[in-house]
Amino acid sequence: MLGVRPASLGRDMAHESDAARSGATATESMDTAQAGGTQPGVGERRGTLTVAAAPIGQPADASGRLASALAAARVIAAEDTRRLRRLAAVLGVRLSGRVLSYYDDVEARRAPELLAELAAGQDVLLVTDAGMPGVSDPGYRLIAGAAAAGIRVTVLPGPSAVTTALVISGLPSDRFVFEGFPPRRAGERARRFAELASERRTLIFFESPRRVPATLTELATAFGGDRRAAVCRELTKTHEQVVRGTLSGLATDLAGGVLGEVTLVIEGAERTPGQVSAEQAEAAVAEREARGQPRKEAIAAVARDLGMPRRQVYDAVVASGRPARAQPAADPEGRPPLG
Repeated sequence: MLGVRPASLGRDMAHESDAARSGATATESMDTAQAGGTQPGVGERRGTLTVAAAPIGQPADASGRLASALAAARVIAAEDTRRLRRLAAVLGVRLSGRVLSYYDDVEARRAPELLAELAAGQDVLLVTDAGMPGVSDPGYRLIAGAAAAGIRVTVLPGPSAVTTALVISGLPSDRFVFEGFPPRRAGERARRFAELASERRTLIFFESPRRVPATLTELATAFGGDRRAAVCRELTKTHEQVVRGTLSGLATDLAGGVLGEVTLVIEGAERTPGQVSAEQAEAAVAEREARGQPRKEAIAAVARDLGMPRRQVYDAVVASGRPARAQPAADPEGRPPLG
């Protein structure tokens, strides 16, 4: 078993209850009039959404800009309000603005409320538990909504478990892809891993510590047991540990379980066309089409990425019988669609 879980500022606390949040809001935050004053009318100033990265372990990794932003913010949307207050206390920052919960279960409801405040001229600071908001954490809806509404979005850069794990893994870092958390359902996981087996870029996953042993075993089956990988846990914290080896070796060594926050980094596939099946090539085309890329362009890109003849990829797509995804029409001015 890998170490023990230390007490830290990481994502190791349960979200506070709704009742606790309501009490904290009532006793510790200002109302809208106190925080924002008179709201601007139509055509006047709009607010700015500031997306701020938080330390993934060590509070000292917080930038001076983050500390200043926390102190000055009139509205802070935080994934975990208790952790935010702990971080502010360690940094010696007094929070004077309203602190609102913005975690997964309330994101869909709270994003429109915050967008309304931004449209009315109120600045909003968005902070997650650790790392960058929107990267496997709440934030995407609010950021996308602000961008679509023409509201200014700016970023306070900082720590990220994705790039930290990539660098410390010792695996190629010139090209990489972040896959977030693997699907939980066995069938979906198997399909996802099969699609990624031919991916030549270094792969990065987040994973629940209790699922790490099973995930390593499944990855060894899908990618081959000799594929190099690194299990990175408790990055930047007191018990930081990186275990490197092959997927099969790591699956055996860590069969007893893992504790702490875990990021998996896996070597990309070799550039050997004979190792790529027609099914894998077709799945890669389907994935690109699902992201909006036209089929012809997707086939060309997959052929280039996998080192396969374009005709071979085309034949695999035709053999699948899967219809092409409909593409959006050009706009009235005749400009082609994006994608």
